[in-house]
Amino acid sequence: MSRMIRSIVCERPGLLAEAALPMPHRRGGEALVKISRVGLCGTDFHIYEGLHPFVEYPRIMGHELSGEIVEVADSSSFKLGSLVIVNPYIACGFCIACRHCKPNCCTKIKVLGVHRDGGMCEYITVPEENLIPADGLSADEAATVEFLAIGAHAIRRANVSTGHNLLVLGAGPIGLGVAIFAQIAGATVTILDRDPGRLKLAQSITGIDRLIEAEGAAQAVATATGGDGFDIVVDATGNLNSIENGFAYVSHGGSYVLVSIVKGSISFNDAEFHKREMMLIGSRNATRMDFDHVTASIRSGRVPVGDLITHRTTPTEAIEDIPRWSADKRDLVKALIIY
Repeated sequence: MSRMIRSIVCERPGLLAEAALPMPHRRGGEALVKISRVGLCGTDFHIYEGLHPFVEYPRIMGHELSGEIVEVADSSSFKLGSLVIVNPYIACGFCIACRHCKPNCCTKIKVLGVHRDGGMCEYITVPEENLIPADGLSADEAATVEFLAIGAHAIRRANVSTGHNLLVLGAGPIGLGVAIFAQIAGATVTILDRDPGRLKLAQSITGIDRLIEAEGAAQAVATATGGDGFDIVVDATGNLNSIENGFAYVSHGGSYVLVSIVKGSISFNDAEFHKREMMLIGSRNATRMDFDHVTASIRSGRVPVGDLITHRTTPTEAIEDIPRWSADKRDLVKALIIY
């Protein structure tokens, strides 16, 4: 009889349950990984709430993962017991995006915890090419790399560099990642959010004191930029109204990067868009280059990981904690499930 492992299953929107499943079997090109940490993401909360458009239930959530190698091919470069970061974006390798070295937007992408079962379990099998050595990082730090890579990818997409004046819309985890890596790239960063408490928390984590509240934002943006607008605006809110308002915050010749995604259509004034010769950029997921940049930045002490991790739980307690945090995210930046 095969060994059974514990997992957390979202049976349907609003219902989490512990379940016993057979130990996964490693196939060719895969590694068997013992999960160490699972970071809770907005995606997980959306799946629990029934708001994610691409999920079929039941689903084992979890895509922000660190773990230890417990089984791998003899020819592998990974050693048993080594700590790894999981890149949860499993690409086909053959589509037009993959052929153009953009596996993050593969046409057949399978994201762990979304399109296929993820890491809220004791063990998981993952293609070796989706594993990144976590040398020099703790299990906690390794589990934050994926969500930080989202922000790092957005900054790279916008070619942010020293001298840029950049506005981040949204002070959630992704927005904070954007702000941190914009600073690392040399930009002067301002953060806008509708919640004064979130802005205060963002300031304490990032050290950024250029803060704008959403109410009255248009005038505040004009005042902060001398009427010019920001060179680069990055939306990380997932809010349609915020995204549409953000077009007006971009300077002539500037760029607008959409990291967050909304279901439906976005409207903007075409005359204003063309008058500014604005560049509109989509930013989806992250690539190995971004994961490597994040891991190097954590190792060098440029990312305040300890301040980003605000909550911890266990697999058993997560059954109650996830619904509670879904309803009230005050003071929550990043929660980890400790395995």
